[in-house]
Amino acid sequence: MITLVKSILAATAGVALVFPANADTVSDGVVTVRSSYSVAETVSRIEKDVVKKGIMFFGVIDQAKLGNAAGNIVQPSRLVMFGNPALGTTFITANPKAGLDWPVRVVVYQEPDGSVYAAYTDFDYIARRHGIENRAKEFKMATEVIQSITSSIRK
Repeated sequence: MITLVKSILAATAGVALVFPANADTVSDGVVTVRSSYSVAETVSRIEKDVVKKGIMFFGVIDQAKLGNAAGNIVQPSRLVMFGNPALGTTFITANPKAGLDWPVRVVVYQEPDGSVYAAYTDFDYIARRHGIENRAKEFKMATEVIQSITSSIRK
């Protein structure tokens, strides 16, 4: 039994090593994508792609600027907000509390080592969180759109 557990752990550890450094990761309902660009360039690329797709761009909140002005030391961090009202509000019609997750928000942040990431809430997680079972097609479409948008931040 101990040998079997050791074998499983060794196999699992080996699998983790085959994923590229910029692979999307999902943890606790959050998808994280490594960017090939600075925070400012990442935000710019996301905005350009959103606008090019005809999606409504709501704006950017510079969280680091606000935090630093308040006396905290905050690494570069910006919250980007956008959405398609025709698609996003279908989630709200299924459950008004889904408005907590719409419009789409992507946080672009820099780690202390200088690496930059974009993170957003996984749409399957949002569906489960709000108990929405009758909008699978719409959640799939939203997932495809956010994956396309975040693909613009990789070289």
